[in-house]
Amino acid sequence: MKMKRLLATGLAAMLMAGALAACGSTPASTGTASTPSTAAPASTGAAVGDGKVYYLNFKPEQDEQWQALAKAYTEETGVEVTVLTAASGQYETTLKSEIAKTEAPTLFQVNGPVGLASWKDYCYDLSSSQLYGELSSDEFALKDGDKVAGIAYVIETYGIIYNKGLLEKAGYTQDDIKNFEDLKKVAEDITARSGELGFSAFTSAGMDGSSDWRFKTHLANLPIYYEYKADGISSTDAIKGSYLDNYKAIWDLYINNSTTKPALLSTKTGDDAVAEFVTEQAVFYQNGTWAYNDIADLGDDNLGMLPIYIGAEGEEKQGLCTGTENYWCVNSKASEEDIQATLDFLYWCVTSEEGTTALCTDMGFVIPFKGNLPATNPLVNISNDYIADGYTPVSWNFTTMPSEQWKNDLGSALTGYAAGTSQWDGVVTAFVDGWAKEYAAVNG
Repeated sequence: MKMKRLLATGLAAMLMAGALAACGSTPASTGTASTPSTAAPASTGAAVGDGKVYYLNFKPEQDEQWQALAKAYTEETGVEVTVLTAASGQYETTLKSEIAKTEAPTLFQVNGPVGLASWKDYCYDLSSSQLYGELSSDEFALKDGDKVAGIAYVIETYGIIYNKGLLEKAGYTQDDIKNFEDLKKVAEDITARSGELGFSAFTSAGMDGSSDWRFKTHLANLPIYYEYKADGISSTDAIKGSYLDNYKAIWDLYINNSTTKPALLSTKTGDDAVAEFVTEQAVFYQNGTWAYNDIADLGDDNLGMLPIYIGAEGEEKQGLCTGTENYWCVNSKASEEDIQATLDFLYWCVTSEEGTTALCTDMGFVIPFKGNLPATNPLVNISNDYIADGYTPVSWNFTTMPSEQWKNDLGSALTGYAAGTSQWDGVVTAFVDGWAKEYAAVNG
């Protein structure tokens, strides 16, 4: 099994040439199972048969839009489409339950090569599909040998979103922050003057289930990225932790210069962080392009985004973190009719005017397909600007994290360290020893 890595040059060319649209979501928001809906392809000329579609959606924040798109497709074609949205953080559990049923999902998602290892026997080969032919780059195909087991459907970007007005009120602009030392200087100065300024440097680094993924997964990507880069590898079954001192430095900066005391972070949610940022209680907020709708009230001209600096050599030329952990897979165990119906639905989604508008505009996705629409999300345009200016995007390497259990153990260790109930050594142990242990367990 092999996943083609997101090469910086290929990614840059795709993003700029396609004027890619805004990104979608992450497993961050709360979500509940949705009610069935329907849809199908008329404008593409797809034949209507006896098949039906059952999509197990990963993104709670796009549930409403998927329900509407499914309904529109059904009204257009008569093909039944059911969309069930897993609750936040419960996708794998829900998939295991649903896949065992007689009426199993015909369309589901894996997060990359590690996720594929668990589900590759259920993945239909998409190499001859029309969907595969619509990809703007083969870099977005998830492969198992020569088999195309999954196809990415959204490209996302994250970093440190900031409030330009507040940063200027503190006496700084983005030009003052080019590396970790600059960020540390600015954040600590804001903390020292928070009483007179009326705001903090960072929003709360909440470590409940709606927020901890930002740090146990997205922030943890940075030390992994730099270790892989230094060692010239794209995955490993034994992480060394070469950049864990850098991980500690950025984590310390977050928790010691925020709206919330470190000991209280376990009680803070993703909604708390959003509220703190939107009500201008903090300058900086680590999140991604998918968060735009939550913070749009601050005004497009007031939103900026910085790379996540951790003190690594050469980070002055580092861009934002850009990639995907969202791959569509078609259930190979489904009937031939349902497989074809699912393939037709997906093709319609990425080629028809209604489908691409729903994905790119309503859901705010950057889609890696030829039918992608221009960006309306200012955070996406900022990402494009970094690439145009020659900054190197940070690839998403957290798709190589060995398991969900590894992430959870790391999150617990980070929380304990922040609360003062454990030492940083516990984070190192969870990161390094836990990685090897989980890789051995998963690959048995």
